[in-house]
Amino acid sequence: MDLSLFYFADDSTRQAARRYDLLLHGARFADTHGFAAVWTPERHFHRFGGNYPNPAVTGAAVAAVTERVAVRAGSVVAPLHDPEQIVRDWRLINTSSNGRAGVSLASGWNRGDFVLNSTGFEDRVRLTTEAVHALRGTGIPLWLTSGGSPETFVAAGRLGVGVLTHLASQTPAVLAQRIQEYRAAFRDGGHPGSGHVALMLHAYVGQTEREVEQEVRGPLEDYLMSAMNLMRPGDDSRSDAQSRLRLARLAVQPAYEKYMHGGSLIGTVDQALPVAEEFGRMGVDEIACLVDFGLPTEVVLGGLENLDTLLQTIRGRALS
Repeated sequence: MDLSLFYFADDSTRQAARRYDLLLHGARFADTHGFAAVWTPERHFHRFGGNYPNPAVTGAAVAAVTERVAVRAGSVVAPLHDPEQIVRDWRLINTSSNGRAGVSLASGWNRGDFVLNSTGFEDRVRLTTEAVHALRGTGIPLWLTSGGSPETFVAAGRLGVGVLTHLASQTPAVLAQRIQEYRAAFRDGGHPGSGHVALMLHAYVGQTEREVEQEVRGPLEDYLMSAMNLMRPGDDSRSDAQSRLRLARLAVQPAYEKYMHGGSLIGTVDQALPVAEEFGRMGVDEIACLVDFGLPTEVVLGGLENLDTLLQTIRGRALS
């Protein structure tokens, strides 16, 4: 199994002048320690993910400071763009990085984003498939992004591309079933190999369980609250700010507990190792480690040393 780094920051957690320090320093670390890739997303009009409005731009920045690590979009929201522009952007990155580019395409779900293509929302699945076909001639590795939709997993298999997924809207048991469906569709499509499944998981690996809990609780709760606000914007007129904050913290507790107990690579090496290996047994090929969920940059960078220990342990056990 491979590990990579994944970025999707809540931009309120960074000082503007230092907002991309973690991305660039983390990319350099990944490049020199054998991580598979650095993924950056596309997110518009909201502080959650707002650091990353264009993965071609952040991908170019990552490519410029690295030599070996793959440079990937996770994801390009295909219906918001002319497919030929996606091709031109990523062909440039692929050429300038000596063939290190990769693209996961998403169909999009937030109607607010579609002010960039007001007619694209209803036809977004077809537009995403068209972008897959447009990119095929570049030789760039491709994925489809899915939150757990069986149709998307099967479509990726039929198209012969990988899947980039997460656990926000599916359980590990459901994921295991989706991977089986994807592999079957990939095989039935007559494509060489068996495909590729990348799973995004929150990740911070510390020295002790107590240290991890102290570092992670506040930032992860805040991050989850920001994500909840993006997913379910609502009317706050009936309560004051403190009441809203208290209710929001209660609302994200189930998600927090899920991520702290087997749904992430948050913990010590000894805690994270069986989680990674269990997902490997399910058929996950790569864990894309979401590292920028609000911890201070220096804390995250320090934790990358432990994440590298986890990676080397995984590889050592696979060879034994």
